[in-house]
Amino acid sequence: MQFLNPDVFYMMLIPLLLLIILIFTSKKRFEQFFSKQILSKLQVYSSYLSHTTRNVFLFLTLIFFIVALGRPVIDEKEHTIDQELIPVVIALDVSKSMQAKDIFPSRIMFAKQKLKAFVENFSNTTIGIVLFAKDAMILSPVTEDFTSLQFIIQNIDTSYNFANGSNIQATLATAQYMFEDFEVKNLIILSDGGNAQNYEDEIEYAKNKNIRIYAVGLATPNGAAIPDQKGGYITNDQGDIVTVKLNSAIKNLALETKGGYIDYTLDSQDVLSIVQRINTQSQKQTFQQQNIKTYTELFYYPLGLGLLCLLIALSSLPPMKNRSSSLGAVVFLVIFFFGYNSSLNAFELDFEKIEKAKQYYDSKQYEQAAQEYRNIRTTKQSLYNLGNSLYKQEKYQEAIDVYSKVITNETNLEHKKLHNIGNSYVKLQDLQKAKEFYEKALKVKYDEQTKQNLEKVNESLQKEQEKQEQEKQKKKNDQTNNQKEQKNNDQKKDNQEKKQETQKRKNEQEKEDGQKKQMQNQQEQSQKKEEEISKTEEKKWLNQLQEEKKSPVLIYKAPIQDQEDSADETDPW
Repeated sequence: MQFLNPDVFYMMLIPLLLLIILIFTSKKRFEQFFSKQILSKLQVYSSYLSHTTRNVFLFLTLIFFIVALGRPVIDEKEHTIDQELIPVVIALDVSKSMQAKDIFPSRIMFAKQKLKAFVENFSNTTIGIVLFAKDAMILSPVTEDFTSLQFIIQNIDTSYNFANGSNIQATLATAQYMFEDFEVKNLIILSDGGNAQNYEDEIEYAKNKNIRIYAVGLATPNGAAIPDQKGGYITNDQGDIVTVKLNSAIKNLALETKGGYIDYTLDSQDVLSIVQRINTQSQKQTFQQQNIKTYTELFYYPLGLGLLCLLIALSSLPPMKNRSSSLGAVVFLVIFFFGYNSSLNAFELDFEKIEKAKQYYDSKQYEQAAQEYRNIRTTKQSLYNLGNSLYKQEKYQEAIDVYSKVITNETNLEHKKLHNIGNSYVKLQDLQKAKEFYEKALKVKYDEQTKQNLEKVNESLQKEQEKQEQEKQKKKNDQTNNQKEQKNNDQKKDNQEKKQETQKRKNEQEKEDGQKKQMQNQQEQSQKKEEEISKTEEKKWLNQLQEEKKSPVLIYKAPIQDQEDSADETDPW
């Protein structure tokens, strides 16, 4: 025999100790005011049970209840359930040609939506994701954790400058590496067809490795230009804009490998068609086994004894003369209780309910599955399954609460519990908490999926921190730029004022020079006028001398002197 809830014994120590203290220290209320002789006279008849005896029965009641809460069980049995899944790898083309916008908003963004639709519509499937351009890279290994896949798909950054070209051969080699442990191999390619004229080598490789290829053509027959990072379009060596159309060779690749091909549709018809074909055409492969334990419950025996002790402690039995009938009634109750409980198999775990709950879960009827798991007796495995059902209903906080109640020493179950709690916190956008539980899960057991989720969360936290630092630096740069701009404006204003002052001085100088030039012209005109007057007077005197017929006189034109120099000489005229 073992107890499923041994922690109850520690939790109930406090009320048990309190009851023991009350039994030994309490007194009747009336005994504090009346003597025993007076009380005996006031009573109509003596009670069959004394005060101490009733307390003992209450003490036994509590003991039996504690044992019942500890959930004693026997006949532990373990059932193994095989989980059968279909392995699928989805390859997303991220080459430069996928940046064309003949499909809104672009080929790559549309392909990303299709990838998300595949993950949402697959069931009983394990999925891996590959990105390929000139080379191929694993974005996510094969996993059945679709919640993490959706988170990864949502955060695919299509703005990276991937190399030109679509290497289908590298994609097949990468898919084969991911299918190493599987016999069933399904590869879905989301591409505009690549740049090869034919895929004969790829077809031969896929046939040798038993890989079935399903392709979705993500381009129009007319094609479109490829945008570049400078806002223009990619051109060839002659300077002509390159137009990329749908390469129909990929259709032959899919058909020759016994897969399927379909052109894209704006709704989900293309996705549903491929999902239906894979579910019909592919065989399920045993992926892992799930262990479920069953027990024979014994808690109703101590529970019945506790109820019986409680009934005796709270009842008033008849006097001594009717003791035989009273004992007969008690014996009848005991025989009836244990005889009835001997057939209480309804408390035992019903394996059919587990199967029914699992069927609801597999058919994505998570609400009904959760209800069935609630009706099953509470065990660590049923709590874990209930948490999964709540998680699928996107009730992430409730799922965390249920996962937290799973107490187990099993390494695998403890790791899964912590891993799923981390996933729940990712959905709640609490990445710090998610990181904490992923690290706890890795301490319990190393798991590649958990490690990748932790790396993704660390990357997101790093990006968030870098974004905050960038915003802080941007704010600081803005302040610096504003200061520089203000300084430049002030300097520009000073230069403008200096320029205006220089222009003003230049204008004043020009004005002053104009006035000097005007005065000089006036002086020249005055001097010229005086010279003309002197010539006129000279001519007049010569004419007068000739008229008077005097002796010839030596005449010459004396140089004109300044007024100050001639003031001391006698004017000859």
